[in-house]
Amino acid sequence: MSNVLVNILSLIVVLGVLIFVHELGHFLAAKAAGMYVHRFSVGMGAPVKALTWKRGETEYCISWLPLGGYVKVASGEEDPSSAALEGGAANADVPKHRMYESKSIPARIIFVLAGVAMNVLFAWLVFSGLNYANGSTVYPVTAVGGVNTDSLPPGAEGLAVLVLGDRIERVAGQPMTSWEDIQEAILSTPADSFAIEIAGKPPIAVRIHRDALEARVRAAQALIPYIAPVIGTVVAGGPGDKAGIKTGDTLVAINGEPIGEWRRAVEAIEAHPDMDLTLTVGRAGGRQDLAARTLAESDGSRTVGKLRLGPDVPERHEPVSFGGSLVLGAKQTVAVSTQIVRVVRGMFSGRVSTREVGGPIAIGMAAGQSAQLGVTAFLAFMATISVNLAVLNLLPIPVLDGGQLLFLLGEAVLRRPLSIKLRERLTFVGLILIGLLMVLAFSNDIRRLLGLL
Repeated sequence: MSNVLVNILSLIVVLGVLIFVHELGHFLAAKAAGMYVHRFSVGMGAPVKALTWKRGETEYCISWLPLGGYVKVASGEEDPSSAALEGGAANADVPKHRMYESKSIPARIIFVLAGVAMNVLFAWLVFSGLNYANGSTVYPVTAVGGVNTDSLPPGAEGLAVLVLGDRIERVAGQPMTSWEDIQEAILSTPADSFAIEIAGKPPIAVRIHRDALEARVRAAQALIPYIAPVIGTVVAGGPGDKAGIKTGDTLVAINGEPIGEWRRAVEAIEAHPDMDLTLTVGRAGGRQDLAARTLAESDGSRTVGKLRLGPDVPERHEPVSFGGSLVLGAKQTVAVSTQIVRVVRGMFSGRVSTREVGGPIAIGMAAGQSAQLGVTAFLAFMATISVNLAVLNLLPIPVLDGGQLLFLLGEAVLRRPLSIKLRERLTFVGLILIGLLMVLAFSNDIRRLLGLL
């Protein structure tokens, strides 16, 4: 199956499920409040007749515009602009007590926020389920294997002084026990300036604003964890196997050059395609020199040497209890939502580039990549996008749930609804803003495809 088809199918699954979950929240809240529901739609605009059916008072359908969805509840003040997005005006004879406006403000607020709540609940359940099914994998290493100094963003230049073997003890005052702790601390520390404390050395100051998430990610990814040059995997019949290398051996030197870390070994082997190497290994009986000839493999841009060996990565896999998985799932949901809020806030402050905005094409590509990595990665991606939808829907833009919430809060303060004309004008402005955002997203998507971003 081609990558394009995988991307398209993955996008359909992700958006279809998440839109359904979101609208189901609105639908259940409307039914619970006694509102009359004309239509439940996945997709915007007019329903596709072949994909429409009716049960009771409500019509269920898939609509033509595959960007969003809606639950059309009976209203005595139907906005023409929203009516067009919701398949036109409804003509059913509805009792006044079942109209949207007849319900209390708290009931309408619950209806407005129910979609967001369902998206958050979905993400929490998915994260929790993955934690319970897969357990937790920890990489209990805090030593540094190297630093990609070219990737360091402004404010993190001090990390360039780290050398092989330096052990990170604390980040922002918090003790570090694993590489995951270090990465998470750099990404999520709320201070705009924090210290990274190194064993036996002066602390290193990192000055990156909390909302400059891209810079935080670059700083975290520039650090490379230490991996000992210990053989954990030997592919049967490969060059390493033929040379006599065994699991548990330590690579001490290659062609006489000392090897202190796994990536150094990889660099040395890849630099010698289809060549003879002398491998000095340490084992229980002492050091031994072995002769090996590398394979030559091309990755499209260069030809590298391979010995078909893998490192002994000190990962620790721990099962997670049911209760623990719920707690961990909640922490992951909060962490994802916090990062999204920081990105949105950073865009308004200029600390996050508008080039980071992605549309359906970008989501489809990411969804396809996660699907190819397996069910776990795909579900985790879907949960992350679900939280994205929840947070973005809370933006105070009239056509979004956050805008509708503002209308209701205004009504609660004024003790009367905002005028229809004012709501129509604000909704029109909201439509323009969403339209501009979609133009930006599609523009970025196209430029990414063309290699211009």
